[in-house]
Amino acid sequence: MASNTEDMITLTSAEQDSGGANLSAATPPDAEDFVITNNSAGGIYEATIGGRTAAGLVYSEVGSRVILSATSVFPEFRGKGVAGRLLGGVFDELRRQGKTAAVTCPFATAFVDAHPEYADVLDPTFPRSHPAQRAH
Repeated sequence: MASNTEDMITLTSAEQDSGGANLSAATPPDAEDFVITNNSAGGIYEATIGGRTAAGLVYSEVGSRVILSATSVFPEFRGKGVAGRLLGGVFDELRRQGKTAAVTCPFATAFVDAHPEYADVLDPTFPRSHPAQRAH
């Protein structure tokens, strides 16, 4: 990821990136420049827009389970649905690879709660580990 990661904001709730509870993976105007790469050495899925790093999703792997730990977005890209597009793309890729996801990131937990179409990708043993969501 870019060397200025200290400027990134870690998302801890749905409101931080979407401006509200609706976490749609809406297509931003510059979607054709939206690229997700897997920096496996760093354990980060990275989203770039127009060649600029916009967001990151920290993860680790245990067998075929991918644990999604933290979602961060650079301030200039906040509120544009970037985190939702990143998560949607990662879930789509995990599905294609036949992997499952365990979610510990609060933003990712809110995203999967708002997008039941990704339920099949969640690991049935550890689908969501964020304490605020365990009561559901």
